[in-house]
Amino acid sequence: MVLATRSDSEVLEVLMLALRQRWLYAFSLLNAGEDWPPGCRMRTEGMMEALVLLQPDSRELQISAMDECYRQIFDCGLDDALGKDWQQFYPFPQIPAMMRRAPVYPSTTD
Repeated sequence: MVLATRSDSEVLEVLMLALRQRWLYAFSLLNAGEDWPPGCRMRTEGMMEALVLLQPDSRELQISAMDECYRQIFDCGLDDALGKDWQQFYPFPQIPAMMRRAPVYPSTTD
C-alpha cells in the first residue's frame, strides 16, 4: 500500500486548520457556559508545540490565529478580555480558556 505524501507546507496548513477548529470549538463551549475537557486542551496545546517544532517562527502566527478565533466567538480580542499582558499569565502554548465562574448560593443563613 502506498501512502499519499504531503509537502511540508501542506502538513503545516493541515495542522493550523486543525488548531483553528479546536480553538473555535473550545471558545464556543466556554461562551455557552460549558466546560472544555482538560484532555482536549492539553492535546491542543501539544499540537501548538509540535507546530513550533516544525515551523519555529509560527508562534506569533498561532497567537494571532487564536486571537481571531476568540474574537469571532466573544466579539473582542484576547488583549481586550485579559489585558495586554495576558501572555505573561498564559505563556505559550497555554490557551487562555476558562469556564465562567459558577454562581455560588449560600446553603445556610450564617
